[in-house]
Parts: sequence; structure tokens; C-alpha cells
Amino acid sequence: MNSCIGFILDEKLIEIDFSKERKFTPTTTVLNYLRDLPNHKGVKEGCAEGDCGACTIVIAELDGRNGLQYRAVNSCLIFLPKLHGKWLITVENIKNPDGSLHPVQQAMVDYHGSQCGFCTPGFIMSMFALYKSNLPNTRAVIEDALTGNLCRCTGYQPIIEAAEFALQDRKPDHFSKIEKEIIAILKKIVLKSMQMATDRQKYFMPVSVTELLYIKNQNPDAIIINGASDIALRVTKKYELIPSIIDTMQIEELHVIRKSIDHLYCGSAITLNQLMEVSREWYPAIYEACSVFGSKQIREMATIGGNLGTASPIGDLPPVLAAYKTDVVVVSEKGARIIPVDEFICGYRKTSLKKGEIIKGIKIPKPMDGTIIKFYKVSKRKDLDISTVSAAFRLTPDKEKKINEIKIIFGGMAEMTKHAVKTEKFLKGKSRTRETIEQAMPILEEEFTPISDARSSAQFRSVIAKNLLLRFFDDLADT
Repeated sequence: MNSCIGFILDEKLIEIDFSKERKFTPTTTVLNYLRDLPNHKGVKEGCAEGDCGACTIVIAELDGRNGLQYRAVNSCLIFLPKLHGKWLITVENIKNPDGSLHPVQQAMVDYHGSQCGFCTPGFIMSMFALYKSNLPNTRAVIEDALTGNLCRCTGYQPIIEAAEFALQDRKPDHFSKIEKEIIAILKKIVLKSMQMATDRQKYFMPVSVTELLYIKNQNPDAIIINGASDIALRVTKKYELIPSIIDTMQIEELHVIRKSIDHLYCGSAITLNQLMEVSREWYPAIYEACSVFGSKQIREMATIGGNLGTASPIGDLPPVLAAYKTDVVVVSEKGARIIPVDEFICGYRKTSLKKGEIIKGIKIPKPMDGTIIKFYKVSKRKDLDISTVSAAFRLTPDKEKKINEIKIIFGGMAEMTKHAVKTEKFLKGKSRTRETIEQAMPILEEEFTPISDARSSAQFRSVIAKNLLLRFFDDLADT
């Protein structure tokens, strides 16, 4: 087993051998690694949980088409081994070789986008990733790219104006000139099975599902990660030492997206940003759910498998995936099986995975013509916030606009994602009228006993759930 990772920083190949390294561990974050270097202090720790964006960096990696894909991510949530085979770019690397400013930096100066400067490097890196993308120069795209960056003093308007100006004319920059050289170096970094171990910790990086299953059986208590946007918080906030980790980042089988005539298959390592992009046409409710999931930096790391595997009662994906009648594909050394997502989460932070099983992917059927699916999320703020209550609805009307099929799924109303079974039964076959819906609302209220916590009172959740049911049918008034 190889214990040495390789990545590019400052246009040079960096290698870290964890069998010899004593300063860093496999769960050292990229943020802490950079802060330890003498010339990379621009990256800041503001929250250590991916909420402020002060630690934003850009990672460039091979895109499979002999090019590079640039992604802005939170360095506070990324473990060092995840840099293997990638190009790490920090704010210190942005300026031109002659010392002049990059277009995104110059725009921030010209439009007075910085005051105290603490958050500025993070904004610059988010803007740089956007500069290197093919996304259009629109207000919506810019706001989405900057959602994960918090500014306390400047106000966002000058920063948005700076981004708009910088993106008007995206000319080749000095990164464009060295891409061929960088790609050649990255291609020489072999992606192979790795095991990085210290006296107290083991970190595995297999390259196949078969190898993953073998390692999991040999290390049953090991935590499986990909994006680690949730698990990393145990290190950064609780200062926990995780004894055994299996990182699935290198397993190509888990990064597959296949679209057929009647369904979409996504591997468990597909990020929420990738899911968002591929679901726009067939699955607009999934697109909507992903669009209000964290920030773009979080969506670039968080994965389908992680969101399902944590089995959170306020997870954003389970309700909307249930509305689309999604199946979860799980595998073990004994074979594969299919679990409806409705049955996959079976309790608070519990799944129906058996010993030795892992999530391989999900299969989302294409809805029949006429089927209406909607997703709603209620939280204290629009962006970068955890759900207070989320809801997904599926309706198939008949020719007389009666309710032929109805699915009502809530997150945040119980110990896990749950259907409003009695309400569904009451509404099925009835006319789609305001009176009918108002009759269903008391039934819905009786089905759940939500709790009060830091985000909401139980009473508020009950009111919101009823109102979301009413809103769904009001939104369908013209259909």
C-alpha cells in the first residue's frame, strides 16, 4: 500500500509521505496545512465549518477531456489526502507573474470591494473559479457563486459589481498558459490504492468497489467518506480523532452518471453540484432542492451517498428523492440489492444498510407525463442554512382534475423523513379544491409530533407543515 500523496502547489509537485510525516496527519485539513506554510497566510479560519468562506481555495483537476476543471471549495473541510492528483491554488497564486493583479483582483480594487480584508481572499477565490468556468455572467450565477462567502463590513453590492465587471471579458490568463504543463504533471501522478497510517489512525483510499468492500469488512468500524463535508466537522469543531477512515474519492465506479430513456443513475460519489446540473431538465424539484443546499463550495464536495448515509431527519435530499420514487443501490461482497429510498432511512440517523454493505448509487425514474412534483424548504435564511421544515409533494391528477395519486413527505417533522400517510389516504380520489385541502390540514397536524429545538418550536413546525400543503395546491391552481 502506498502512503504518499502528490499534488501541485505553487506550480511545483508536492509529495507528503504519511509513513514518515510527523507534522501532519491524514485528517489534517488543507486550511491548517496552508496556514503552517510561510507564504500562504491569505487563507483564513473564520468558522471552521464551511459557513463563512474565508478559507476558500480553488482546486483544479483533470476533467476527462484533456482539460482542467476549477472548483472553489472550503479548505477547512478538506483532509490533506483529498489533494492527491490535484492542483491546489491559493490567493497568493492569483497575481500575474510580473506582479500585476489578476482581473478579479483588479476589479475588487476598482469597485471598492474590500474594507477590513479578512474575507477578501475567499471572495477572490470564488470569483476566480467563476472566471475559469463556462457559466454565464448573470446576477443569479454570481450570487450563487458568492453565497458561501460572508462579508461583515463592505456589503455585497460592490463585490457583485466587481464580479460582473471581471466576467465581462474573460481573456486567457497566466493559468491558461501553463495548463498543458500542469496537466502533464497531474497525469504522471498515479491514482492507486493507498493506506496512510499513524500510531493512532488509519486512512484508506481504495480504487475499486471490490477493494472498498474488502477493506470495510476488515475494518467494520471505519467511517466511509467522499466529500466529508459533514464528517470533517467532527475534526474541526469537536477536535475528534477518527481512528479509521475509508475515502472513496478515487473509485471511478462511484462517480458515474448515466441517463437512459426512463431513468437517471448517479453514483454515490456524485456531488450535489453535479446532481443539480444533471437534474435540471427531468427533475426540476431536485434541482430546486440542490439550489438551496448549502453554498456552491459545499455542493462541490457534498455527495449523494453522504447525504443519504447520514440519515439526518432534516436532510434535504431524502424528501425530494422519495417524491421521485428513487431507489438506492447498495452492494456488499454477497452482491447487490435495491432499496426504495422510503425504506432506506429507518430511524434517527439509522439506515437499512446491512453489515458490509455500502451505497453504490441511486436510480431516479423519469416521472410520467402529467405528474407534478414540488419541493419546499423553510429555514431562518434563504441561503446556506439547515432546514427547519422541508417538504416534497407528488401529485398525479386524473382527467377530471381529481387526485389520482398523492405523496406528501416531510423532513424536520419527525425523527426521520416521513410520509403523511393518513393525509395521503384522505386526499386520494378527492377533488382538488381549497375546501378539500383545508379539511386535510387538521389530519396532517395530527400525524406528526415535531420537537422544539434551536431552529424552531414544535408549534411553528406544525403550522408550517400545514401551510406548505396549502401552498402546494395553491401553486397548482393554474395547472
